[in-house]
Amino acid sequence: MSINLAILWHMHQPYYYDPLKNKFMLPWVRLHATKDYLDMLLILKKFPELKITFNLVPSLLKQLKEYENGATDIFFEHTIIPAEELNEEQKVFILENFFLANWKNMIYPFKRYRELLEKRGKIYGDPLKISKKFTPQEFRDIQVLFNLVWIDPLHREKDFFLKELQNKEANFTEEEKKLLLDKHIEIIKQIIPSYKEMAKSGQIELSVSPFYHPILPLIYDNYKAKECMPYALLPQYNFKAPEDAQTQINKAISYFEEIFGFKPYGMWPSEGSVSEEIIKLIAQAGIKWIATDEEILSKSINEKFRVGENLINPSMLYQMYEFEGVKIFFRDRILSDLIGFVYSSWDAQKAVDDFLKRVRSSTTSGIVSVILDGENAWEYYENDGNIFLEKLYGSLQKSKDIKTITFSDYLRQNPYATTLKKIFPGSWINANFSIWIGHEEDNLSWDYLYKVRQELLSYQKENPNKNTSQAWEEIYISEGSDWNWWYGDEHYTETKDVFDDIYRHHLMSVYLKIGKEPPSFLYIPISKKMREIKPEIEPKGFIYPKIDGKITGYFEWLEAGRFNLQRMGGSMHRAESLFSYLYYGFNRQSLFLRLDPFSSLKDFEDLKLHIQIIEPKRIKIVCDNIKAQLAEVFFQENEIWIKKKEIESVVFNEIFEIELPFEIIDIKQEENIYLFIEIFKNCYLIDRAPIIGFIKIHIPPYDFDKLMWF
Repeated sequence: MSINLAILWHMHQPYYYDPLKNKFMLPWVRLHATKDYLDMLLILKKFPELKITFNLVPSLLKQLKEYENGATDIFFEHTIIPAEELNEEQKVFILENFFLANWKNMIYPFKRYRELLEKRGKIYGDPLKISKKFTPQEFRDIQVLFNLVWIDPLHREKDFFLKELQNKEANFTEEEKKLLLDKHIEIIKQIIPSYKEMAKSGQIELSVSPFYHPILPLIYDNYKAKECMPYALLPQYNFKAPEDAQTQINKAISYFEEIFGFKPYGMWPSEGSVSEEIIKLIAQAGIKWIATDEEILSKSINEKFRVGENLINPSMLYQMYEFEGVKIFFRDRILSDLIGFVYSSWDAQKAVDDFLKRVRSSTTSGIVSVILDGENAWEYYENDGNIFLEKLYGSLQKSKDIKTITFSDYLRQNPYATTLKKIFPGSWINANFSIWIGHEEDNLSWDYLYKVRQELLSYQKENPNKNTSQAWEEIYISEGSDWNWWYGDEHYTETKDVFDDIYRHHLMSVYLKIGKEPPSFLYIPISKKMREIKPEIEPKGFIYPKIDGKITGYFEWLEAGRFNLQRMGGSMHRAESLFSYLYYGFNRQSLFLRLDPFSSLKDFEDLKLHIQIIEPKRIKIVCDNIKAQLAEVFFQENEIWIKKKEIESVVFNEIFEIELPFEIIDIKQEENIYLFIEIFKNCYLIDRAPIIGFIKIHIPPYDFDKLMWF
């Protein structure tokens, strides 16, 4: 009798679109599309007797379709700029972000790429200073090599043009760069049709996850976390949205059917997160099977499965269970994690031999479920995992005692399942939800979501005839798991600030979709590291500048505080900055702000500037035309913006200067002002100072100049 082995590769990316900036802020859908999604099928096609399951998340499929239809991302946009035309900030962006790849397996095999990395420095100081050491040709080589190494070796070997680029390795042309990006889109356009074709052939099964990859038990009721985390500190507000959980399930099934022409039989709940309530909703949606982690089963039946790595009672794990009519498979955590985290450092044949030995010694009946991420592991393997996968698939196809099978095929062949009396709530990580709730930042994120959703519900109740579907879509996006994945201390990414921005911008967009002003708390980053931004230079005395938009004299702003806007925030944003420095200062009567442009004045046509004061009261100073010598002062009262005053002491010439009399903005001595500045073009936010967080300005006492004198 052969052992049934079910392998599921989970393909997922969060929704990287920023609704306020009208662009995709991170490139990982595109780059994993060129490196992982298609080649996983091409490798499997060589072994037609194997049966594998692929789980595709709708938020990923949606973005693939958007790339097919012409969408780009900020990395793509920085690639297409001719190297000779790159400005300083674009050069900084490229140096900081175009080495985001596994150095050992993706950069070091290319001699030229490694030389460029070493020239930048693996640990480096001021990127602006470093950028001056690079020639236009070197920048173009970085642009090309970054996008080339994120194409799977399989594509690079079989495509004549890509193989030529790979062999050339340096001194690329602008035309070659353009053709390379065309290849990215060409590969992307093959992905969904290829999955559809292979599913139709029966070699693969396609399953689905809830649409925007939410942690469904917490969407249903985030205080559910108490059951698996009894000592956790939970958010202030109890977020409960069973109807949203149902919507995320139903939307996923409908979109899947729209893309592939049939309904999925199976579902991998996001992060393997389950609860009894969620399985009931999944059953109502017509899903036949789900899967999660072995530790959930262990806690559901109060049985310890392992002593170290060794299973005590394999037959308990390697069988199909049932709850509320839904069949449930529980993954072997050790076998799954070996592929995901361990075998990448092994010789490929040794890893395959070890895996097969473990499968053979695991059981002689039932089903062994191996479920893991199908995209992120491979960059840690030699040759993007292709060698390992070919050896694994080849050995499985030859095997007489191991049979690969999809979950639906197993269910059809083996209809009997053991009924579970209860389901322990948790995820595939430690059988709890601690990644997504319990940390101060996670809890604040939940409270933000709660407040915004309550606001939308109230608006909908007051305006029953208004179409709020777009606002609700923003809520569903905000319910995705990936935002809280990066909050807290458990995980690190160089782009944490970008995730924080995108999340809060989707929540802000809820208000914008219903014609309301976003509340002040949404302008404050959730990540503690990105809230209050400290000045480079603190104010040293009162200032009395002439508001003429010119640097009138050396001493005019000498006593002011200064923020270096080029050194703030995350690397994703520096490339967009329009201004280099923000100065602030005061005297007994007024607060003064000054922005120094980074680039030429021609870039500043038709821009709007908003100075947002979020504490001690909500105030907005609006310059509808940044070059007009007029600003309107609005105060927020009962969520309505009311115009109170106009300010004429505002000029943009060589620099932007504005005087804000304390009497007009109703700020008193020794109060703290929390503010930031936004720049808009065509209704879209294109710059912010500081790029994340806010500036805290303490309004000093009348004798400040005497206190600072020494």
